Amino acid sequence: MKLGEPTLDQLRLFLTVEEEGSFGGAARRLGRAISAVSYGVAQMEAQLGVTLFEREGSRKPRLTEAGRGLLAEARAVADRADALIAKTRSIHSGLESDVSLVLDVMLPAEAVARVLRDFRVLFPTVALRLNIEGLGAVAACLLGGDAQLGVGGPVIGDHPELEMQRIGSVELVPVAAPDHPLVRLGVAPGEAREHLQLILSDRSNLTRGREFAVLGRNSWRLGDLGAKHELIRHGIGWGNMPRHLVAADLDAGRLVALDLPEQPGGQYPFHALWRRDARPGPASSWLIDALREQLTLCPDHAPI
Repeated sequence: MKLGEPTLDQLRLFLTVEEEGSFGGAARRLGRAISAVSYGVAQMEAQLGVTLFEREGSRKPRLTEAGRGLLAEARAVADRADALIAKTRSIHSGLESDVSLVLDVMLPAEAVARVLRDFRVLFPTVALRLNIEGLGAVAACLLGGDAQLGVGGPVIGDHPELEMQRIGSVELVPVAAPDHPLVRLGVAPGEAREHLQLILSDRSNLTRGREFAVLGRNSWRLGDLGAKHELIRHGIGWGNMPRHLVAADLDAGRLVALDLPEQPGGQYPFHALWRRDARPGPASSWLIDALREQLTLCPDHAPI
């Protein structure tokens, strides 16, 4: 048996009858005549060679076994068509069809999660691609075409191909395990250089070699902020960490904030970044504003 191809309109008629529980209810919802709804469903049944509804006597139509089996597929096709139409309308209104975003690993995870949750609600037609990087790798993603929008830290500096907009900062604090030799009063200037410092490494060629608050002559460079956190907690070395990430450890005494003469901590500023030849659209601009707002709510935020 050669099967026909039901139209999108027929699929919608089938789904609406199932949702409303009657042909009359579907007709009222769609603003169509009952005969038109019944005819459309009958045509779909004829094309597929199956009966979708039982219509015996005056009972409300009930899905047949075949109807139940095809319901999920019909709904998926209709949903995809709705998404296509919604995205097309968004494109016509100037809204991006997708946004590729790269974020600095130092950003507070809770703040980022709140922003991305709200983004999905407000911009359901915009596909979001997310990448998390550190230091110069944020700018490298933008320059290499792997991202349209980034939020990066202080090591990037001015670049002729990038626009920058300050959106906030978090505090970095030098920390060590409680039994580390630097955890005492009266640390002499230069003494921190004699102890192993754990440093977040730059995986980008763009800023490789630049150093941010590096004191130790002996240092380990780590590509993962979580690994650095764990090594410091185990007493292997000392290092700067975002205060929001170690706040619980400081409160519980698992880590101690170091009082060093060099004061290697300080504010870690964030900038929204994008290529000068590709300005942010409405969804990207919303992301910039939302991240700025969330950063102002962080306890260790410094005023811009």
